[in-house]
Amino acid sequence: MHEEKIKRLYDLKKAAEIGGGEERIAAQHSKGKLTARERIDLLLDPRTFLEIDKYTTHRDESASQKFPGDGVITGFGRVDGRLVFLYAYDFTILGGSLGEMAGKKIVKIMEHALKVGAPLLGIIDSGGARIQEGVLSLDGYGDIFFHNTLASGAVPQITASIGPCAGGAVYSPAMTDFVIMVENVGQMFVTGPEVVKEVLSQDVSFEELGGARTHASKSGVAHFIARNEFECMDKIKKLLSYLPQNNTEAPPLAETSDDPNRIDPNLVNILPENPYQQYDMKQIINSIVDSGEFMEVHELFAENIVIGFGRMNGRSVGIVANQPSYLAGALDINSSNKAARFIRFCDAYNIPIITLVDTPGYLPGADQEHNGIIRHGSKLLFAYCEATVPKITCIIGKAYGGAYIAMGSKNLRADINYAWPTAEIAVLGPEAAITIIHRKDLKQSPDALATKKKLAKEFRDKFANPYIAAEKGIIDVVIDPMETRPFIIRALESLADKREIRPPKKHGNINL
Repeated sequence: MHEEKIKRLYDLKKAAEIGGGEERIAAQHSKGKLTARERIDLLLDPRTFLEIDKYTTHRDESASQKFPGDGVITGFGRVDGRLVFLYAYDFTILGGSLGEMAGKKIVKIMEHALKVGAPLLGIIDSGGARIQEGVLSLDGYGDIFFHNTLASGAVPQITASIGPCAGGAVYSPAMTDFVIMVENVGQMFVTGPEVVKEVLSQDVSFEELGGARTHASKSGVAHFIARNEFECMDKIKKLLSYLPQNNTEAPPLAETSDDPNRIDPNLVNILPENPYQQYDMKQIINSIVDSGEFMEVHELFAENIVIGFGRMNGRSVGIVANQPSYLAGALDINSSNKAARFIRFCDAYNIPIITLVDTPGYLPGADQEHNGIIRHGSKLLFAYCEATVPKITCIIGKAYGGAYIAMGSKNLRADINYAWPTAEIAVLGPEAAITIIHRKDLKQSPDALATKKKLAKEFRDKFANPYIAAEKGIIDVVIDPMETRPFIIRALESLADKREIRPPKKHGNINL
């Protein structure tokens, strides 16, 4: 009698683990895709996965076949020894479509993650809402969105897009902290190519409309691109290594063999003599972080600003830096959005923010103004002002006008503000300032170009340097560039126990 009951358990277990059956598993493999269970095995430490709701099925009694699991696998396990909760859509079962019970499974695992305070990982490979279940499927998505919002700022949320994700389903990944898309496999769009063609008469492929490269470079939906599923899981593991389990913990402290007092005499040579000449800010970032390891976020989107994670003497830090090699490092709509959201993420999870500044200002033009640079640019100001984690800023080159203020200036409550001797802090760049201040002299000069050059040099020497700001206490220390790493590490150590109280309120009203 008992043997029969035990046998039934194992029969059900086998039925659940085969998903939609051998034929559909073979079809999944033929597309170059792993199954949901293979993905979980790839991501989690061996023998740590405990599945929840393995035998759940949908409620449609008229259906010819019921599949245990109902198209999504949920549970918890460990990544490098750390507890995580996850859900993975199973495309072999009804195309991974979401019905009522699948929605309930995902919500349950989200609630567990919130109660325990552990990261929440989602693997998307889904045909979207299950049409046959109508409003119950839509209810499932609505409940998921609500729990994404509850989890936001409480536990890290990471989504891997390794298959289709269409319609309303795309908004759950968009509400998570980071989205990783696999090239030529992950696709996300609100309306598919067929609808676009029918409504707008536009011919566009799945990849062009919602592929990984499109979302990584144009829309900004994807924070990372992976070449394949193996690299995708590696990126999730690496990303998690910089993050705490939840918003009440400090990020993990890693061991490092990189000397905190290491100096780099070559650092200043990265900076060109001509302040308007291009150079790669990532060279400076790689020099100052532990072992030159920097995990860039949104690498292909709004390249005029660089954001990402590094470590300084083993401590996780978020880095925000202007990129002079793209649009001269000027701030625009996309870069403001990109940096503001990253700053808010770091602030939510107790990750100090390091800002490296070299920007000539906001990008000019009717296109930027009409598309709302004032509204979007204010997000960067708001994010810096709102953040209470340790904030350390180092001005390397140009820091002009409103962009100087926006990039972690002292009045936005940065804690420590360093500057290199090469820093130029001014309301306007010397050339622009001279044109306004000495308009009459330039008109009357027989050699206006030579006069402008001479006056610009005088302005640069007299006003566009860090010492005036240092005299006023707006710059705390002017440092030798080669000592940038030890100076930042000392500041981080001194600010490790920082506490800053703000007025009590429900939340601010950032200009979205």
